Amino acid sequence: MTLIITFFLLGIMMLIAEVIVPGGVLGLIGGLLMLIGTVFSYIEFGLNGGGLALLAAALLSAIAFSIEFLILRKTKMGRRLFLSSEVTSQASLFSDDAKKWIGCEALAISALAPTGYVMIDNQRFEAFSQSGFTASGERLKVIGADNFRLIVTNTTS
Repeated sequence: MTLIITFFLLGIMMLIAEVIVPGGVLGLIGGLLMLIGTVFSYIEFGLNGGGLALLAAALLSAIAFSIEFLILRKTKMGRRLFLSSEVTSQASLFSDDAKKWIGCEALAISALAPTGYVMIDNQRFEAFSQSGFTASGERLKVIGADNFRLIVTNTTS
């Protein structure tokens, strides 16, 4: 009986520790410890004892998760542990803004081999040269954009 209670207590402690150390590993270990305690309960006490242990494991897990997600997030420590805002911006700088640069002339302010920096209207942008290596100071034309850089080509091409 002591072994079963030990497995259950260690399992609950692991589930609670999952709040502080995210990643799912401690929660998985806690669930496995409670499952082992339930198996030992079936072995030692039969079907009725194992069923009660399984019910207790489910209730203890539900209580631990309720405390974690309903009560803890309202405490001072919980507000530091849980995220309270979300990122609403786009990862791509050039989502709609790139369209205004397509067709413009750019000046290579560094060598593009094939990536470097260009200047357009006194603004510095990262660029990718489809023409291959481009020396600093060359005039380029913007022909497109991908996630974080402009795509340029030599104006002589």
